[in-house]
Amino acid sequence: MYMDRQSDQEDLYQEIVLQLWKSYSNFQGSSQFSTWMYRVAVNTAITYFKKDKKVTDQISRLGDSELKLRSLESDNVVEGQIDYLYKAIYQLNDVEKALIFLYLEGFSHQEIGVNLGISEGNARVKLNRTKNKLQEIIKSQGYEF
Repeated sequence: MYMDRQSDQEDLYQEIVLQLWKSYSNFQGSSQFSTWMYRVAVNTAITYFKKDKKVTDQISRLGDSELKLRSLESDNVVEGQIDYLYKAIYQLNDVEKALIFLYLEGFSHQEIGVNLGISEGNARVKLNRTKNKLQEIIKSQGYEF
């Protein structure tokens, strides 16, 4: 979900597995293993974005015609809505993407804070701002859910 192209997804996956392997000895058991693993994965993804800037470059290279989504007159309107949502999410910065994906996966504000290394209150504020930004992006594309 963090990368558009299959090859970029595979590269990020390999980087995440490598970082999990390298940092396993640092796992202290103060949180659930799955929480620790998720935090390493998200931090690796954010670092990967900052290092390569591939996503930003890809989006800037795309012409307006490539950013347009297929018509919602298709048989599956929900699929069209999901397309709009993902196109809007790809316009967010790296931390905002992580916040939204954690939220969409059903994590609480507290869990989001733990995974991103911020306080629950900060997670709540950042998530609220990100949801508002996402809504504005969707509106600017001429579509509202």
